[in-house]
Amino acid sequence: MAVYLIVANQTIGGEQLTARLDELASAGPTTFRFLVPVTDTEGTHQWDYPPVDRLIPDAHRIARVLAEARLEHELARLRRAGIEASGEVVDALPVDRAQQLLQAEHVDGVVVSTLPRRLSRWLFWDLPHRIAGVADVPVTHVEGNAGPSL
Repeated sequence: MAVYLIVANQTIGGEQLTARLDELASAGPTTFRFLVPVTDTEGTHQWDYPPVDRLIPDAHRIARVLAEARLEHELARLRRAGIEASGEVVDALPVDRAQQLLQAEHVDGVVVSTLPRRLSRWLFWDLPHRIAGVADVPVTHVEGNAGPSL
């Protein structure tokens, strides 16, 4: 059984990543293990807001809930198709967690999915190459559109 580590967040459910996952799964029995980094934005802490607004969840909490929802939605889609899948939501830069998983588990390849270059902070941070630097398996970069809003 082929095992792939998938690093994605906003592109989960998008056309390009879905096509790549379906292509990998069509080759035979496949397991997908997702790492979904939280997409933090500026103003992530409560102290950035006036005290009257403290009833509103901070941006980090909202980003985490969105990441969890995307992951659960994709896991359900894959499982309905008979594909084994699991995953976890992780910190914004997942290189350390990816390295831990690559050392602890058998993985045949890694797919890093980012938004297009003009929108992607992950490409600015050179995330696909950073993960390739800690991986001893092929790392594929899929650039694509965001998945559906949840």
